[in-house]
Amino acid sequence: MAVTTVSGARTKTEAAVAGLPEVAEPLKVAPRDARVLSKQFLERLAVVEEGTPEYQYARNTLIEMNTSLVRYAAGRFRSRGADQMEDIVQVGVIGLIKAIDRFEVVREVEFTTFAIPYIVGEIKRFFRDTSWAVHVPRRLQEARIELARATEELYSRLDRMPTVKELAELMSLSEEEVVEARIAANGYSSASLDAAFSSNEDGETALADFIGAEDAAMEMVEDFHALAPLIADLDERSRRIIHWRFVEELTQTQIGERLGCSQMHVSRLLSRSLKQLRQGMLTTC
Repeated sequence: MAVTTVSGARTKTEAAVAGLPEVAEPLKVAPRDARVLSKQFLERLAVVEEGTPEYQYARNTLIEMNTSLVRYAAGRFRSRGADQMEDIVQVGVIGLIKAIDRFEVVREVEFTTFAIPYIVGEIKRFFRDTSWAVHVPRRLQEARIELARATEELYSRLDRMPTVKELAELMSLSEEEVVEARIAANGYSSASLDAAFSSNEDGETALADFIGAEDAAMEMVEDFHALAPLIADLDERSRRIIHWRFVEELTQTQIGERLGCSQMHVSRLLSRSLKQLRQGMLTTC
């Protein structure tokens, strides 16, 4: 068995105190030997106090010894791209750590059998949460997968692209939910604003050239929509004062003449209404 003399990372003192075999280079332990050693380390981990040097030695050694198990599980995701493999392994190690922390020796289950679902699950969660160019709710991410399967199934059956109604019936969803899933699927990939598009007249044009400029008035539209119900809640006199002052642009003196009161009283009424509207806008935001 590849249990060798210890090096700097694993001292004799650590192993002796923990009551465990000395493992010089846990990362180089063969998978078959790792299975045997892991059982001993897990049994010891179950009885020592968490946070002690013995616990840390056993836990850290377990993680390193079983890194080969992570790489084995990560191998099924090679099609995702070799450039991502190191990230996949790192994420898989998180799953391994969760498996170590949750494993119970009394269950009498092989640790590898217990750990693989945790490792694979963590990797799949990584792809689900990071593969989307635009973040969308998880239910829509899952609906996209179902939509792709349903579309493929119906296409093979009908020899044409299925309609929204046909997809909705197969997926047991409403037509609105199918449309929503289709729209959400657009967030799975994105194109750079510098991406070039060929044009017969002008040669290549960047995608950014097709995007309109930001309209500064858009925020005002949102504010007007938020403000409308707040104005509707004012009493009739306050609404008239707001209209005369900001729509007809009358002075406070002119408004006072219409109401038969002083300019100072109009000023107080206007200030009170504006304060109420301002507080309402802040609450809405």
